[in-house]
Amino acid sequence: MGILKGIGHIVFIIVLTAITQVGGVIWILAVIISHQTKKGKRYVFPFLFLLFNLVIIPPIASHFGREKLPWFGTELQPRNWFYPLAFRNYVNSELKLELEDSAHVLYKSGITITYLDANFPFFNGFPLLPHLSHNDGKKIDLSFMYLDEDGQPTNKKPSTSGYGAYANSDKNYSSKSCLDKGYWQYDFTKYLTFGTRNDLKLDKKNTARIIDQLLSISSAQKLFIEPHLKQSLGFSLQSKIRFTGCQAVRHDDHIHFQIK
Repeated sequence: MGILKGIGHIVFIIVLTAITQVGGVIWILAVIISHQTKKGKRYVFPFLFLLFNLVIIPPIASHFGREKLPWFGTELQPRNWFYPLAFRNYVNSELKLELEDSAHVLYKSGITITYLDANFPFFNGFPLLPHLSHNDGKKIDLSFMYLDEDGQPTNKKPSTSGYGAYANSDKNYSSKSCLDKGYWQYDFTKYLTFGTRNDLKLDKKNTARIIDQLLSISSAQKLFIEPHLKQSLGFSLQSKIRFTGCQAVRHDDHIHFQIK
């Protein structure tokens, strides 16, 4: 029984580390403190997790060149609580400043920038699964803008996670090509929506405004969306907008942006 319990702890530590980077360490501390104080782990772990998230990790991360994005706000906000709670809302100082400046500019037009996965707080090269490149503080995923059932701009999104609800997917010929070639992971995010709504349509005008603003940043390096969106949003000649290829997940449900 003790061996099985130990294996369970190890598996839990691995899963927490993969999802949050620091959650495994927090769990180890919770087990030790729980044992010494005779307090249940179900109380100790949540308390430690929030303490680390809100108080301990941010100043330590700053020494690694990473800063956290806001939990909630009016100009720049996460799609939901998961991204900041799971320590997936860290970027380097330059990207944070550029995002805040861009959010301030766009908010004047009624646009709120909604972020998804960014980076973990520590160490270049540590993978933020399931992404291939969110490992240096210079990358972030952002949501498109949408229209409600009355055709009015809204900050609502078509999926709970922010991923997996593809815009104009019937026109995404690259998707069919990638899937026909056996790249099964290409549209794997359709299983990670955690709930969808079908009354929202892509707001091309305001999505294009977000992309325009991001590309105006002097340190902008690349922006990933699907080829059909690059064309339909009016960016056919923009060289910084790229197609990721079939080895990555598709990008007609979000914008991937990175700086130099």
